Amino acid sequence: MPAIRSTFLRRGTAALAALPLLALAACGYGSESRDDKPAKVAAGAEKTDGLDTVKIGYFGNLTHGTALVGVQKGFFQKELGATEVKPAVFNAGPSEIEALNSGSIDIGWIGPSPAINGYTKSNGKSLRIIGGSASGGVKLVVNPEKIKSLKDVKGKKIATPQLGNTQDVAFLNWAAEQGWKVDAQSGKGDVTVVRTDNKITPDAYRSGSVDGAWVPEPTASKLVAEGGKVLLDESALWPDKKFVITNIIVRQGFLKEHPKAVEAVLKAAVETNKWINAHPDEAKAAANKQLETDSGKALSAKVLDPAWKSIRFTDDPLAATLDTEARHAVKAGLLDKPNLKGIYDLTILNKVLKAEGESPVDDAGLGSS
Repeated sequence: MPAIRSTFLRRGTAALAALPLLALAACGYGSESRDDKPAKVAAGAEKTDGLDTVKIGYFGNLTHGTALVGVQKGFFQKELGATEVKPAVFNAGPSEIEALNSGSIDIGWIGPSPAINGYTKSNGKSLRIIGGSASGGVKLVVNPEKIKSLKDVKGKKIATPQLGNTQDVAFLNWAAEQGWKVDAQSGKGDVTVVRTDNKITPDAYRSGSVDGAWVPEPTASKLVAEGGKVLLDESALWPDKKFVITNIIVRQGFLKEHPKAVEAVLKAAVETNKWINAHPDEAKAAANKQLETDSGKALSAKVLDPAWKSIRFTDDPLAATLDTEARHAVKAGLLDKPNLKGIYDLTILNKVLKAEGESPVDDAGLGSS
């Protein structure tokens, strides 16, 4: 199986070197420690699959809202009984994949590009995508004084979160469709791509180091709060305005050894998404409360409200769009053509959905069986 190119695996070192004023402020790629109290375990509850804990990873992004709300409202803990949920918060995909491979986490919420990367790099042995979580929530936000139309993006400096990450691939593909040439690794060309950690992108925008950014929520709405303008919502580029932004992945060994625990987590995820869609305002508040627990700071209403509205929570992994995103990475020169057959195993999810009276979801021919 072809390997991921080294440019896709690097963590943007060359790109960060072009940001001397920002590099010192950049965050690491590791997870953040968690000292908050676990959700209460019901009296008489039993351990699931005999496990003491199930370790769940996610990002502090609203696009990972299923995990945020599920942890905050206790959906995961309820389904796992006396097996304790142990959350871990990550800043970037590579560190979460490393944690999954090492057994530091068992199940994770993650974007399509790191999932593809992790699966391909391991020759299909490290992970499976077992469910969907969210669509949308990605925008091109620009300085309206410098960029007034899409054609004005040419010649400007646009931030993406990381070399080869989901938004980086999406922006490079969009730029290519405009007829612009950009060297994927260096980010130099008709547009300058500046790889910048989401946590410092608002500072980069404020200082004028970048003229805009192609970023997920809540970073996009933070830029709008700084005076930026949404020039393009990525959902407008996709059929039915749907594309995968967050999947649920599992370590293959954990899936094989502890299917009951995986089923419990997926059942909780389905219940969480149903609750989010039925109670959007309460869900938004719960996600924000978990962000505050994880980071020490909640989002303001002017950031939270528009950000939350742009995300659609779904159990469907939208597998066909992941395949498209992989082809975009190949076209950008970030990925050798991968064999993604087997990246999905939706068996347990479809079992859960059937029990809930919901329709099964499709793996677009990329299933493990």
